[in-house]
Amino acid sequence: MSSSNSLDRYNLVCSKCSKLTTQQYSTSFTLGIRSLAKEYHNPIYAIYGFVRFADEIVDTFDRTDKSELLSKFKADTYEAIEKKISLNPILHSFQEVVNKYHIENELIETFLQSMEMDLNEKGYSQSLYEKYILGSAEVVGLMCLRVFCNGNKEQFESLKFPAMRLGSAFQKINFLRDLKDDYNELGRTYFPGLEMSEFNDKSKSDIEKDIETDFKDGYLGIKSLPKGARLGVYVAYVYYYALFKKIKRTSPQIVLNERVRIPNFYKYFLILRSLFKHSLNLI
Repeated sequence: MSSSNSLDRYNLVCSKCSKLTTQQYSTSFTLGIRSLAKEYHNPIYAIYGFVRFADEIVDTFDRTDKSELLSKFKADTYEAIEKKISLNPILHSFQEVVNKYHIENELIETFLQSMEMDLNEKGYSQSLYEKYILGSAEVVGLMCLRVFCNGNKEQFESLKFPAMRLGSAFQKINFLRDLKDDYNELGRTYFPGLEMSEFNDKSKSDIEKDIETDFKDGYLGIKSLPKGARLGVYVAYVYYYALFKKIKRTSPQIVLNERVRIPNFYKYFLILRSLFKHSLNLI
């Protein structure tokens, strides 16, 4: 077997690892990625896999030195990008995307800085909150946008703001949905100035108004995305907005004690409805 064929096989194995990671951790993102044009599947799986593994380090591995693990992961990431290879399949897939689509190191560094914040920060001021959202969500949206625009710099610049706002909306909804687990299991409260004992209709409504603004700004960019990316991003938007509406209908007490979810059957319904709208060019 030639070396080129062997490398192709290795690349395929690594891509499948990123895809499996996405499938195991997020039904919603998997469905969204499947709604993208096929050319985008592996690159977006690779980005998700990278982000997911970094997040696992700071959230899950309690029996190890998380700071040391994250530092090693960071060093391995940059080494993979520079050398264009890694024996970590997730990082190998990610470096392929970074190098092919010219994803800036600045975006990667900003993301990893937010992960480092999770190691130390338990309560967030407004400025730290904005910094965390930028790194954990907004720059991830920009990584994906680099893939969607595929070298079209003008298109990328025109879509940067809505892509960042959409990522921000998704992350803030995650914070609301995971309020109980973040506080009880990880000791974190992301929303600035929020005392869990004082989480009530007013504080919940204030957070929801902020998210609504992000959603409106983010939606404006979806119609201008490349055709192959439009449906997949719209599916993610529709899912998160449905989750947002359900959280809005849920009392603060229930949000504090239960994880609000969208049933799988309803997720599939949302996809079918999105496909129908897309076929009629209504997105």
